[in-house]
Amino acid sequence: MGSARVCPGAGPGRRGGSMEAGDRQWEVKEQTLLRAVDAVQGALQPEPFPYLFMGGIASAILGRPRWTHDIDLFVRPEHARHVLETLERAGLSTEETDPYWLFKAFSEDVLVDVIFRSHGDIYLDEDMCAHQVKGDFRGRFLPLISPEDLLVIKALVHAEYGPRHWHDALALIARCDIDWDYVLWRARYGMRRVLSLLFYAQSNDLAVPDRVIESLCGALAGS
Repeated sequence: MGSARVCPGAGPGRRGGSMEAGDRQWEVKEQTLLRAVDAVQGALQPEPFPYLFMGGIASAILGRPRWTHDIDLFVRPEHARHVLETLERAGLSTEETDPYWLFKAFSEDVLVDVIFRSHGDIYLDEDMCAHQVKGDFRGRFLPLISPEDLLVIKALVHAEYGPRHWHDALALIARCDIDWDYVLWRARYGMRRVLSLLFYAQSNDLAVPDRVIESLCGALAGS
């Protein structure tokens, strides 16, 4: 998948280091989750197709330390079935849940979402692969979706049933060196929602450049 930058501080003791049991959404034992991560990474790492960890694991490494109960993988649509077959050969049970955007695999009590279309019709494209980062998750060096791509996806997926997504995004803004030009480019998938998030971030005294706000407002005014 090529080289990837390492997000500053994405290692033990900072991003992805401490996830307390009290933060767990429901109980999945740490060692059970780590065995699942090892199984997924061990199965997919030798394969030629790109894949990135996203969701709770990426949020915990890059943003705010919090527990997660599952694994979210982002893959290309043309590779999704091959990913599922690879995981099945590694001993996971699998299902083709929704051919529009999602397959699932299971390792013990851990759900593995194989996502090939995200909110806003976002796909794993060349730019996303080029901006991927590496991060340490309990001693495991994983390929992650970039904080910029994760920020935009979190902005779009936010809903009443998942209010944590914006707080995950705020943590990314607070803790990562954001490439704002790339955010502006990716924000075309949902400019109003991204703009709302960034206004909210500024209201929380987070460092969102005014030029980013002005650029999104100008793009919307001219649309």
